Amino acid sequence: MIKNILALLLIGLSDQLSAQAQLKFNDTKKNFGFVKKGEQVKLIYEFTNTGNQPLFITDTKAECSCTKVTWPKEPILPGKSNNIEVLFDTSPTYDRQDRVVEVFSNDQKSPQKIRFKGVVLK
Repeated sequence: MIKNILALLLIGLSDQLSAQAQLKFNDTKKNFGFVKKGEQVKLIYEFTNTGNQPLFITDTKAECSCTKVTWPKEPILPGKSNNIEVLFDTSPTYDRQDRVVEVFSNDQKSPQKIRFKGVVLK
């Protein structure tokens, strides 16, 4: 009897562990090439919720104030796709740039990192 109860608990626990959102980016790295100082660089990161529960992106963290991030505020249903937009203001920067944005969500692997790089010419 106790073995049966333990088996049922383990099955229930494994079902709960497998029920989760999964944030899968099509591409986590972008290269914007060469741009002139003062230009705005817009990068789009497409992603899909490959899990079996709704995905909630709760926050992002950019390395500097020259980077603005826009993400969907509504839940992304399983199997559905959306995107995160990164706007990089090159005014305060020059030369080689290599930036990381952390994306926080209800995925077990959160935070995930997306990255962009390029060269800002004077």
